[in-house]
Amino acid sequence: MELQNRVLVKKIITTDINYTDGVTTCRGFVAYPENANNIPCVLVAHDWTGRDEAVCDKACQLAEMGYVAFAIDMYGQATLGKTKVENRALMMPLRENRRQLVSRISAGFKAASQLPVVDSANIAAIGYCFGGLCVLDLARSGADLKGVVSFHGLLSSSPVFNEDKVIPAKILVLHGYDDPLVPMEEVDLFAQEMTQKKADWQVHVYGLTAHSFTNPKANDDEMGLHYNKTADERSWASTLMFLREVFAIQ
Repeated sequence: MELQNRVLVKKIITTDINYTDGVTTCRGFVAYPENANNIPCVLVAHDWTGRDEAVCDKACQLAEMGYVAFAIDMYGQATLGKTKVENRALMMPLRENRRQLVSRISAGFKAASQLPVVDSANIAAIGYCFGGLCVLDLARSGADLKGVVSFHGLLSSSPVFNEDKVIPAKILVLHGYDDPLVPMEEVDLFAQEMTQKKADWQVHVYGLTAHSFTNPKANDDEMGLHYNKTADERSWASTLMFLREVFAIQ
């Protein structure tokens, strides 16, 4: 498969798209190249803040590379937290109810797959922090994904899925060795889970790197959130190579 002849797209189309999960109306943000037709799609799952400008910018960046990008809304109505307390209050109901979490991200996956410009047989997902947990649970659900990428994501297994359920999607986890929220012991448990579920998995661990290493605004000693420019650039390069692999792009 060729993708826009490997050059950056000069013009992209962006729009908000409403979709529903039960009684919750979610507001996705879509970006894609002008004149796109039946091309691969990348879901982008936000961190605990909500569907903010950062994930929409990431969607635009992916669209400039020739993909359809769909920034999903895990909270509904594109709700954003303004403080750590508000962020936690938005995230925890879904983190504690993994069945609801899967339902919410599956709604975004379904909405993206139904877009006329999307090749529904070629969808991948990337997620940041809380969003990393979301895309991993989408993979755990057995969704028809080519692959998922977790950036400094939460890795804990889900009680929703049978331990022997095979994961068809390829898995890439990008992780900071000094992440206090997800210690290396949890990474090892994740590796054991992925192996048991026969996933094609890989974990890239960056030394001297804490949580939220892709976020230039991250600077929180109390929570261990710190930007790392080198890890950010390396993880993005690995992601682009991974997407080309899972989409079989020459």
